[in-house]
Amino acid sequence: MAKTCHLNAYNVCFNLAAMNKAPEMLKDRILERRTALGLSQQQLADKAGVSQVTIQHLESGRNATSKKLLEIARALGVTAEWLASGNGQPRAESNVVGTDVQPESFRYPVISWVAAGAWAEAVEPFPPGFSDRYEMSDYNSKGTAFWLEVKGDSMTSPVGTSITEGMLILVDTEAEAYPGKLVIAKLADSNEATFKKLVEDGGRRFLKPLNPAYPMEMCMEGCRIVGVVVRAMIKL
Repeated sequence: MAKTCHLNAYNVCFNLAAMNKAPEMLKDRILERRTALGLSQQQLADKAGVSQVTIQHLESGRNATSKKLLEIARALGVTAEWLASGNGQPRAESNVVGTDVQPESFRYPVISWVAAGAWAEAVEPFPPGFSDRYEMSDYNSKGTAFWLEVKGDSMTSPVGTSITEGMLILVDTEAEAYPGKLVIAKLADSNEATFKKLVEDGGRRFLKPLNPAYPMEMCMEGCRIVGVVVRAMIKL
């Protein structure tokens, strides 16, 4: 007999019988869905726009809820009602296996590094006709978002995460910027934005290149974080 299941937005199959009995605790519902999607805590945090610690505290039961529960539910492909209480259906609508379910897509402009640097001072950052180039993403931004084309090799790393020249990075200007995140910043003595990893040491913030051949820069007075990099892609 064929297994009957539903697909979530990430094309992950959930068994209907198992869905009828939701885990009793919020922490268990989050862990179950995250595991089913094959996501790490950090990957789920990135999709929801929260910190990895937020997910860790929810899954451990340390926090009983979160003001970002709606965003976490969307990232997990379930309804906020089901995630919060276990009541109702995990999904607002369902599709039987065989249906081609496509994730929602969003359109963002590709802008220059100078425009990114001037973003905070702009009364209307992206007026009609501002950009003649747009790219799509599955990421639903918290605020104004835009793509930048990476220049240079300061974020090219011999190990781990590496963002090479020519790649496109998606910047969310309302995502939380905390140490460890890749950010777009504007230094006081430059009219262009810069792309670095935000780190903290001794209470001071620094902008660190992923390429060890480049020096760190201190994020001092006049340094502004424009946004957080939430996606990176290569256009072939």
